[in-house]
Amino acid sequence: NPEVAPFHEAANAGKLLIKRCTSCGQAHFYPRALCPFCMGETAWEEAAGTGTVYSYTVLRRARPPYVQAYVTLAEGPTMLTQIVDCSFDDVAIGKPVRVVFKPSENGQAVPFFTLA
Repeated sequence: NPEVAPFHEAANAGKLLIKRCTSCGQAHFYPRALCPFCMGETAWEEAAGTGTVYSYTVLRRARPPYVQAYVTLAEGPTMLTQIVDCSFDDVAIGKPVRVVFKPSENGQAVPFFTLA
């Protein structure tokens, strides 16, 4: 989708992009052309790549098991993601996290988070 191509290009370069409304100033994720708060135009912005665990669940019966989480970014938006490269028992609500990028099956980098 050409509308989100900059997001994927930045991910391949190890950068996390979000959108911010040029009218009301609200940041949001997932990227979209119109602001979900005021329907204003949006612009790309590089996120710090840090945040905190808002909520999570450990899917132990999945193969392989993984941690699905909502992470609230330092810029404000909350995104659905996975917590990787740490013990499942160390994940907790409120813990600080940072972004890491892992390749998908087709080679496209995908943002995940690990404990900071």
